[in-house]
Amino acid sequence: MAGWMRVGRSFSRKYSSAASDTHASSEQTQLLWKRLSYFVGFPAIGLAMVNCYLNHQAHHHDERPEFIAYDHMRIRSKKFPWGDGNHSLFHNPKTNPLPEGYEE
Repeated sequence: MAGWMRVGRSFSRKYSSAASDTHASSEQTQLLWKRLSYFVGFPAIGLAMVNCYLNHQAHHHDERPEFIAYDHMRIRSKKFPWGDGNHSLFHNPKTNPLPEGYEE
């Protein structure tokens, strides 16, 4: 029994000394990823947000496309289970036409 405990102690000593060697490298890795997040990741997200905003401002217009009643589009084989059965769940009357055309 005493021999088994000695093996456990020596294993824990080896493990703790190995952990102290890797502890410094893990701190360096953590610092690297922290700096990458702050100096690369967050600015990239900010630039993407500015790009989306500017593109939205440049291409935003209130004109909707002309409705063309193609036979293969907006086919209703059965009614939707909500409302009057003709409007989709997230229907927007300004942008989503019904099979007959726009509502407004």
